[in-house]
Amino acid sequence: MTPATPDLRAIERADAADAIISVSEAQLTLDGNAGRIEILKGITLAIAKGTSVGLIGPSGSGKSSLLMLLGGLERATGGMVQVLGHDLGVLSEDGLARLRRDHMGVVFQSFHLVPTMTALENVAIPLELAGVKDAFARAKAELDLVGLGHRQSHYPAQLSGGEQQRVALARASVARPDILLADEPTGNLDETNGAAIMDMLFGLQERHGATLVLVTHSPDLAARCDRVIELRDGRVHEGAGTSAPLAAGVPA
Repeated sequence: MTPATPDLRAIERADAADAIISVSEAQLTLDGNAGRIEILKGITLAIAKGTSVGLIGPSGSGKSSLLMLLGGLERATGGMVQVLGHDLGVLSEDGLARLRRDHMGVVFQSFHLVPTMTALENVAIPLELAGVKDAFARAKAELDLVGLGHRQSHYPAQLSGGEQQRVALARASVARPDILLADEPTGNLDETNGAAIMDMLFGLQERHGATLVLVTHSPDLAARCDRVIELRDGRVHEGAGTSAPLAAGVPA
């Protein structure tokens, strides 16, 4: 029996009804040496609470830039980006920082650990900034979850790349964020460590009930997500992929 072709617009409307992230005609134009560069050219999508979304596309398609907009690390130059009901375009820098601190965890390809702090201290940072009294106890528990409880007193330089990324994962998830944003989290790791990190990332997402947005060049990694959104030349590609149930992001 031939499976029915899913209605991509219906998928998008369903996600919009329960959206934790909503993007409408978002544009990003930056100044470069050669003049103004259009990076994102009218992105519209909705991401439902508790789901996982893989962002794929060729280099330069705008994947990482879109992730930066979702995290409030870049501001859209047109359109609107809403996260947890907040219009990121009107929030102050302090407001964006509080939103990230209280509701988001971010994991980059580069680990971005503080070199003068131990693994435990690195993980405890977001909790300390939020004034959590048992910050170090919770940080230790999160390190245990990623298999590094025995390395809590080690500094980043004393850890392997895979171990540093585990610390970064623990730091991103320790505050029980509503949203996890991951930008090529296995890009600096070998295949074995990369696979372990992805298992941990999806495990943490499921354990904490977070919404995950994952930027990746790997179709296999993206296919582990509930949905796959393909970007090409700064736009959502409407004919993304052959696995139609995973391809969404089509404007309603």
